[in-house]
Amino acid sequence: MSFGETPVTLVGNLTDDPELKFTEGGAALAKFTIAVTPRTFDRTANAWKDGTTAFYRCAAWRQLAEHVADSLKKGSRVVASGRMRQHDWTNEQGEKRSMLAVEVDDIGASIRFTTVTINAKRATQSGPAGDDPWAKTGTADDAKFSEEPPF
Repeated sequence: MSFGETPVTLVGNLTDDPELKFTEGGAALAKFTIAVTPRTFDRTANAWKDGTTAFYRCAAWRQLAEHVADSLKKGSRVVASGRMRQHDWTNEQGEKRSMLAVEVDDIGASIRFTTVTINAKRATQSGPAGDDPWAKTGTADDAKFSEEPPF
């Protein structure tokens, strides 16, 4: 994250299935909206009350975008972190417009009210251990194996 960016963490529900597109250069882009509704406890009514729902337009790029599209769907409760970004443009009538959106850096299913099953994936496989530099590929006697960190 760069200096001056506004970090945000959202906990809410997807309002629709993520929309996956690809740029002309082949980069994946997932667009989706997260609805966030604050809840407070009303002691006089002895009940939980919902506040005003805020809708945050979000975008995820590249491999994260593909994972979002493969893993999440309308209604999924998620925890997303990223950066608030302002987008400015001029519409067809020549009017200047702007909007805030969240560029998501990380997102996952919330397990507060449900359970999930993790299905680990690797982007590429270069051998038995894939791209995991910590994976053990042999024995301690094997010349390719080392207990030292890979950096």
